[in-house]
Amino acid sequence: MARLVTPRKNASINPLKTSTPMGAALAYLGIDGAVPLFHGAQGCSSFALTLGVRHFKEDMPLQTTAIGEVETVLGGAENLEEALVNVAGRMKPKFIGVASTALIETRGEDFPADIVSILRRRHELDRTAVVFASTPDFSGALEDGWAKAVTAIIESLVVPGERRAKAGTQINILAGVHQTAGDIDALRDLAAAFGLRAVVLPDLSGSLDGHVNAEFSPATSGGTALEDIADLGEAVATIAIGEHMRPAAEALEGLTGVPSRVFATLTGLQPADELIAFLADISGREVPASIRRQRSQLVDAMLDCHFYLGGRKIALGADPDLLYSMSAFFAGLGAKIVAAVTTTSHSPLLVEVPAEEVVVGDLMDLEERAGEAGAGLIVTHSHGRQAAERLGLKHLRVGFPIFDRLGVQHRATVGYAGTRSFLYEVANMFLADIGEKTPEDFASSRVPEFQLQESDHAGATFAGH
Repeated sequence: MARLVTPRKNASINPLKTSTPMGAALAYLGIDGAVPLFHGAQGCSSFALTLGVRHFKEDMPLQTTAIGEVETVLGGAENLEEALVNVAGRMKPKFIGVASTALIETRGEDFPADIVSILRRRHELDRTAVVFASTPDFSGALEDGWAKAVTAIIESLVVPGERRAKAGTQINILAGVHQTAGDIDALRDLAAAFGLRAVVLPDLSGSLDGHVNAEFSPATSGGTALEDIADLGEAVATIAIGEHMRPAAEALEGLTGVPSRVFATLTGLQPADELIAFLADISGREVPASIRRQRSQLVDAMLDCHFYLGGRKIALGADPDLLYSMSAFFAGLGAKIVAAVTTTSHSPLLVEVPAEEVVVGDLMDLEERAGEAGAGLIVTHSHGRQAAERLGLKHLRVGFPIFDRLGVQHRATVGYAGTRSFLYEVANMFLADIGEKTPEDFASSRVPEFQLQESDHAGATFAGH
């Protein structure tokens, strides 16, 4: 069991965490026809927009209520109303997701009541679904904002009532913030292999998977349809990925009665086994031969790669659920987690991380501990590249943001196939250091023949005496 450590520091240097509103905005972007709206100052949205665009390499319809000094003191309800009406009129979205920021939350306004009042008076918003999530920057991190937004979407848009599964073929997947578009596609394909239709919420594989539209859309094009969100109660079961999605799964189960199961991770042999067994159980079908073959391929890959990962020292920096997923993956292959740094202490999974301690800190904490422990690999997002360079270590990029690599949204790490691909990616990083042996290498390591003869002669002489 890991010990949770929170260093006492006056400032965060080279921050690891990304803000809570950013997590909420990403969740809102997984809805079809959506526009996220930050209730705060322009700088809040500008910074989030920069991170999002650099990571996804796509434009984002992120808007702001542009709170200033006067509104911060006297209240920002008028700015919120004006922004909602302007966005609805200009961009014609089906959905507007409002996320609060620290600036506006410090005054303690009743934002849900403000939105109810605005929707009652402004009929320009009658055809637009509006959802609010309280996501101040000073509380939590990326995972918390994503989880709060998804929970708010469920509580606002799902039609309540007892479970009403029709043909028994729909399954809900509540994706965590660490799932890529490639992960979601892989999960949808796995469900289809068992005859199940997966409704994913939020679905970044439709809105931010890197595609070119036939015509420009000011809001998101692709993602979870509002109709599918309303009908989440028609599923036979709900899969939630990551501990931070447990509140959303519980909210959905409370509204509809659809049973849910939370998977801490889907990366690795055992987690993939548990997922496949669950899908087989709820579908009543045998595991297809193609999936059995994928499992066999993963086992073979583990045999091939353990030579390069066994005993390696790994330093990890990520949000809690991603930290747990990566640490369990590496530890299961014989590597040792010598440094583990995370962004928030909210997750109960942190004590299950296979390390001596988990530090709630920043990338400087990660760099110091990785250097002291003699780590051979740093695993974190792109902001950890300077630490890796200073220490002369390899850097495996995971999480958000990753802006110095292409195609990150198409990397899949879930299930048998995803785990196998990720395993090869990591093992190849270490294999690249080994290099090719030359005849000179073998010659320099061979003991000269005359030395062996002298040694044998000396041994025989000694024996003779």
